[in-house]
Amino acid sequence: MTATERRAVTGLAGIYGFRMLGLFLVLPVFALYAEHLEGATPLLIGLAVGIYGLTQAILQIPFGMLSDRIGRKPVILGGLLMFAAGSVIAALADDIWMTLVGRAIQGSGAIAAAVMALAADLTRESQRTKAMAAIGMTIGAAFAISLMTGPLLDAWIGVSGIFWITAILALIGIAIVVFVIPAPDSRQRHLDALPLPGMFSRVLKDAQLLRLDFGIFSLHLMLTAMFLSVPLLLNDLGLPLKQHSMVYLVVLVLAMGMMVPFIILAEKYGRMKQVFVGAVLTISLAALSLHWLAFSWLWVAALLTVFFVGFNLLEATLPSLIAKTAPVEAKGTAMGVYSTSQFLGGFLGGLMGGLVHQQFGYVWVFVASAAVGAIWLVVASSMQSPGQYRSRIFSLTAFSADEIEQIRNQLSRIDGVVEAVIVDEEKVAYLKLDRNNLDEPALNELLSGAGST
Repeated sequence: MTATERRAVTGLAGIYGFRMLGLFLVLPVFALYAEHLEGATPLLIGLAVGIYGLTQAILQIPFGMLSDRIGRKPVILGGLLMFAAGSVIAALADDIWMTLVGRAIQGSGAIAAAVMALAADLTRESQRTKAMAAIGMTIGAAFAISLMTGPLLDAWIGVSGIFWITAILALIGIAIVVFVIPAPDSRQRHLDALPLPGMFSRVLKDAQLLRLDFGIFSLHLMLTAMFLSVPLLLNDLGLPLKQHSMVYLVVLVLAMGMMVPFIILAEKYGRMKQVFVGAVLTISLAALSLHWLAFSWLWVAALLTVFFVGFNLLEATLPSLIAKTAPVEAKGTAMGVYSTSQFLGGFLGGLMGGLVHQQFGYVWVFVASAAVGAIWLVVASSMQSPGQYRSRIFSLTAFSADEIEQIRNQLSRIDGVVEAVIVDEEKVAYLKLDRNNLDEPALNELLSGAGST
């Protein structure tokens, strides 16, 4: 990357990460904190945890499209201001209803699509995939940091203090947008970054993509529901809240290391479907075991480790599967629907977890989560084994219009080119390639002089 690209990607990753950190920080502590809020019930506590996902899901695609009309930075700045306002409302709340309002407004600052589009505007085609991956990784990092630091921050400044920190993080994000992120020379409708209205019908009719959307929906439903109960379970087993951080630290480090061999098995040796289905089965059994086998907090830590091995595997492989499955001209749209499904899962996870807790007790939330996992297992078992595909983007600015037309006609004749779309306005070729059967020399000869990733 150039210095300008590194500056843009680092800044955008920071903004994205700060925002997700602000949403996740309360997850490991909110269930215990909210019990003392006026008017709180388990159902309303669950709703307060998950409602950000509803407003996020409703607004993220419209805000992404709005950024095409009025610019990326105005949308991002507006979203961060809304996030800061919601954080302040939640910090000042002394009852569950104002906390609900604050969390809903936090989620309304839906800037994910605009951030990705700005990253595409500010990076060359040869660096775009790298930029998107760097920004996307901040979600997992923010979640891990939140689990480990949330209980410590609660012991130090309380949950209201955590909400004040999230407001400050939003303001830091605004400063980064204004003073660090360069202004793009132009805005374009990048097929790999933004949803396009004309592509929704195609994406929503694709059974394979819908299976993956249901997968991320189920994964975040289970996660949100379970973390309404995990803090309560650890507390009832005699582990003080301030020590929960150490449990989560050990769990996440072990799970991260244990998942690596399975990632290699899936990607390098073409066992993606087997590993994927096995991971769904793993998290379902781990959730069920938290109901039946939670004899001590050490047992809970062991079962959480098993759960997060599967969770991390699925969180890492699902976006890859979307990219491999989606038509190249609808990749941005497919990712938009995927993200919407993820946030809807978070919302319904909070709602389901709160409702089950209120009606049957919090330990039954684990059974309900396992039931969702069982349904997902049936859906995942019917998915097709994904091809060994990868995406590449070529800049065609070095070619004339006639040369581009010749390239368009010849690309489909090259072995291993599964799909090829050339956008004349961008002078960019979006390719999906079968890495096992690709005639690399022929492709390079045809596109010699083009920048690629």
